[in-house]
Amino acid sequence: MLRALDIRDMLIIDRLELTFQPGLNALTGETGAGKSILLDSLGFVLGWRGRAELVRQGAAQGEVVAEFELPEGHPAHAILAEAGLPGGSELILRRVNTAEGRKTAWVNDRRCSGEVLRALSETLVELHGQHDDRGLLNPRGHRAMLDVYAGAEPQLAAVRAAWAEMARARKALAETEAAVAAVRSEEEFLRHSVGELDTLDPQPGEDAELDARRRMMQGAERIRDDVARAFALLGGDGAEGAMADAVRWLEGVADRAEGQLDEPIAALGRALIELGEAQDGVTACLEALDFNPVELEQTEERLFAIRALARKHDVAPDDLSGFADTLRARLGQLEAGDADLADRRAAVQTAQAAYDAAAEALGALRHEAAGRLDAAVMAELAPLKMERAVFQTQITPADPGPEGQDAVAFTVATNPGAPSGPLNKIASGGELSRFLLALKVCLSGDDSTRTMIFDEIDRGVGGATADAVGRRLAALAQGGQVLVVTHSPQVAARAAHHWRVQKHVTDGQTLSTVLPLSEPDRIDEIARMVSGDVITEEARAAARSLLQA
Repeated sequence: MLRALDIRDMLIIDRLELTFQPGLNALTGETGAGKSILLDSLGFVLGWRGRAELVRQGAAQGEVVAEFELPEGHPAHAILAEAGLPGGSELILRRVNTAEGRKTAWVNDRRCSGEVLRALSETLVELHGQHDDRGLLNPRGHRAMLDVYAGAEPQLAAVRAAWAEMARARKALAETEAAVAAVRSEEEFLRHSVGELDTLDPQPGEDAELDARRRMMQGAERIRDDVARAFALLGGDGAEGAMADAVRWLEGVADRAEGQLDEPIAALGRALIELGEAQDGVTACLEALDFNPVELEQTEERLFAIRALARKHDVAPDDLSGFADTLRARLGQLEAGDADLADRRAAVQTAQAAYDAAAEALGALRHEAAGRLDAAVMAELAPLKMERAVFQTQITPADPGPEGQDAVAFTVATNPGAPSGPLNKIASGGELSRFLLALKVCLSGDDSTRTMIFDEIDRGVGGATADAVGRRLAALAQGGQVLVVTHSPQVAARAAHHWRVQKHVTDGQTLSTVLPLSEPDRIDEIARMVSGDVITEEARAAARSLLQA
């Protein structure tokens, strides 16, 4: 509920403080007194796009502050939480417009964007009038209005869930199709590469082993002769024979050397043992240096084949075995692809069937609710002197989506047999106002969380029709809050709270102000609305009669 509106230096308002009440609040005044400025100012603080020049001439900036009461569970709380703004039972919006056109906004003393203001405004205020492109005249919102009237939230939730599941199933199918297509496009390459790798069967570490063996065989011819000569010098005809002879000679005379040859003889024995070990090592080397030239050729061929395959696939030679496993896995995907595709397509069909069923159930509920709404609106039109008009909720097929597969539009025909069309295309100003009021009465339900504003919705009507408009506005205001800008005395008389908007000239400047009216003041204001500038006793009597009716 809107509790207060504080306006400073906006258009022809220098300073204005208004306190609003629950129920029906009427704003009256002569044409041009500034009633529309109040709505412009309220729209400004709510972030609506309106006039470009709002700052009062000569002022540095204009400012509007709006204070709302937020009951527990009000949808504005969720928007505040999502935006990281402080909440509570009180919501204060403040917006400043400099003379240069720069706008700044605050929510509960925290800076915010115009987008946040507009999101909040959707939960705070409904504006209805002949130029209302935000509410009942906007066909894009008709489906949502019908769904609220139908109580279709469970069915809507089922359709949204089915749509989300269908989207997931379709995405999974598309990803599987893309993966299979990608693998299938390189199937020939994969099979050829796996065949090459399986035939060669390279092993980790084999490249280094083959390279070492190849280098050893290549150098064998250059070193074998020197190793063989060294072996000959170590053998019986060389060092071994000479050392053995020396041992024999020394042992033959050792008993006559008084023990002086014992240690040399022992040392020569140890040397012969070491010499034997050296001979064994050189023998092993000679055996290793013995190779078949064919083996060198085969080693080189395999080494070069491994390295060529590694370059071809841009991997290290030791990684060829793992790379082969990767290619085999991709081939496995291809072989399993048809089964996966079948499963994915079946999942899409199942999700589609579930969505179709949920959408059809929602559509059936909408058709049933449309019939009830049409009858309810027609019943409201009769007291508004439009008993010959025809209101119809048209439901036509639409592209499937998360809200179902129905397009909804409210249409009217002002006379039986006349073609029907959109509200704002068929009805005249006065007729449109009454259509909007009748429709809003039927759609309002128990929603009292938003302040409803009717901008001269009674234009073009009078007498009993205007009285019927007033009664319905008063009914809408029960348990909530309605603001009506009106020129109709019958409507103003139904208000629980009444303000008069008037202009005055101060120091050569025209300014607008708003005065709360007491009961006697209300009589004079309604009398003015009845008779014009000259208020007669007859007009006052008529005003009293309207107030007491």
